[in-house]
Amino acid sequence: MVSGEWLRLPLPGPEPPSLLSTSHSPLPTALSAEPPMTTTSPPPAHDRTFALSRRLFTYRPGLFAFNLLMWGMVHAAPALLTLAVSGVFRHLEEADPLRSAGAPIDPLVAAAWVSVGWFAFVRLSRFGIFYGAFVAWIELWYTLDALVRRNLLSYLLTARGSRRLPDTPAEAVSRFRDDVDDVAAYTEVWVDGWGLVAYCLIAVTLMARVDPIITALVCTPLLLMIVFVQRLSPKIRTYRRRMREATARVTDFIGETFGAVSAVKLAAREDQMVARMAALGEVRRRAALRDVLLTELIRGVNTNMVNVAVGLVLLLGANKVRGGALDVADFVLFIGLLPRLTGSMGFFGDAIARHRRTGVSYDRMERLLQDAPAGTVVAHHPVHLYDEPPARDTAPEARPLEELRVEGLTAHHPSGAGITDVSFTLHRGEFVVVTGRIGSGKTTLLRALLGLMPLDSGRILWNGEEVTDPATFLVPPRSAYTAQIPSLFSDTLRENVLSGSDPERLERAVRLAVLEPDVAQLPAGLDTQVGARGVKLSGGQVQRTAVARMLARDADLLVFDDVSSALDARTEALLWDGLFRETDATCLVVSHRRAALTRADRILLLEHGHLTDSGTLAELLDRSEEMRALWAEDVDTVAT
Repeated sequence: MVSGEWLRLPLPGPEPPSLLSTSHSPLPTALSAEPPMTTTSPPPAHDRTFALSRRLFTYRPGLFAFNLLMWGMVHAAPALLTLAVSGVFRHLEEADPLRSAGAPIDPLVAAAWVSVGWFAFVRLSRFGIFYGAFVAWIELWYTLDALVRRNLLSYLLTARGSRRLPDTPAEAVSRFRDDVDDVAAYTEVWVDGWGLVAYCLIAVTLMARVDPIITALVCTPLLLMIVFVQRLSPKIRTYRRRMREATARVTDFIGETFGAVSAVKLAAREDQMVARMAALGEVRRRAALRDVLLTELIRGVNTNMVNVAVGLVLLLGANKVRGGALDVADFVLFIGLLPRLTGSMGFFGDAIARHRRTGVSYDRMERLLQDAPAGTVVAHHPVHLYDEPPARDTAPEARPLEELRVEGLTAHHPSGAGITDVSFTLHRGEFVVVTGRIGSGKTTLLRALLGLMPLDSGRILWNGEEVTDPATFLVPPRSAYTAQIPSLFSDTLRENVLSGSDPERLERAVRLAVLEPDVAQLPAGLDTQVGARGVKLSGGQVQRTAVARMLARDADLLVFDDVSSALDARTEALLWDGLFRETDATCLVVSHRRAALTRADRILLLEHGHLTDSGTLAELLDRSEEMRALWAEDVDTVAT
């Protein structure tokens, strides 16, 4: 709020910005550039920002209106205070000649004391109003902040179709942090704005009644300030976007470095990594410096305009007081109203800049959601800040697998690599292995089947019924998946395996994943912290932890993407033997290892994205030159 009156109280979470402040941080962090929006005939950026913000503010209309009322009174009260002070001086001026003439002055003295009492009442009341307004603002801030974050996370996790992040995870996290904060903070422009407009109208009216010429001279430089900021709006958006792009490159590089510490040390490239980090940091420093300098330029011009306005009042007002054209009470009125008037005028210039920055934040969040319907970012949903959300059974309806049929599945990456017209059938209880050389499309086939990447064409049928949204349908209890490079959370081994599953399933899942010997050797057993991305575990332990996580939930179809690549032959054999012995699940496995191939009921052979053959191992070795070459390569590898 007004400088000197905004109380910074210790609050949990990110500190809400001071109202009327020009920025939350001199060097905010954020993310990457986004390509031009692909929607047809997009509305102008400022129109979209207004529309989205209006929708956001109506989430809690009563709370928003209460904030408008309370802060309106906070901002209007100084005008009443100034009138009271001016009244005191006016009554004293009127009483002075009467006292000199010996006339009674009791009524004027009483009126002066009434003005003093009115001043004290308004001043004390304003403290109470300010406290109530502050509490209401904090509630509004965190409510809208929580709503936007809830909408972003909900769409990414539950929307239909494949949910591939357009940028890196580090950039997505930054959008959840910085851009959401910018949008929620934009509320203060509206909460303060109408109250400051009312104050400006009252102040200008009172000042114009005293001297319209001085009032016009005071307001002119302030209006020029607003025009100046408006002309700078394109630069504001450009510098903010460039600064966040540079910040995104730094955060991405840090994340990649943490994930490749061992590789960097083995390659003895520490100096090169540090040099690259320094180069990215320098680019970010320059971009952030431009953004901050522009902000400070606006702030400096605003301050100078205030000083010019104050100087005009002092020069012109003092001369008029000396000439008798302006009495002391009116001069006090000018001086009392002017500081807040000039500050309010400066606020509107800053509001234009903040509006542009908020438009950038909306653009970036919509970029993260990609194909989300318009307004998803500010859609109205319960956020449950004061109560527990209702329990929901999110498990889909169980539909036991009898047959999975894939017809003409085609999917390609932006680079052009992928699979074309792949068809096969998987029956309950079968162990089917997908094999082929590196780059033949094995992983792409699984990801396309599970809805983890968009399909170009083809159909997937579960028990003869077409699956229209594989990403939503092929989840437990229907299907479970372990990726080639599993992702573990920075938590205990126990929590990584369970991930919300029934704890009673833990022991069986660990045993089937052949993790028991490893758990026995870990310092804290299942309560051992695995570190970021499982960095404290070996590659084989990470893969088997992911397998245990998959087995901790019942699923008809188990999909493995080369999870045995980091396992020795004996451990891999134990893994498959345990699955065959204790489960009757249907398995679709990507592998080139003998332990999987020899157990396969059927093998699907991929070459350059095409399914070229299928059959048992004996059949393929008999008729396929490619299969014989793959088999020979794996035998040589094992021998080595």
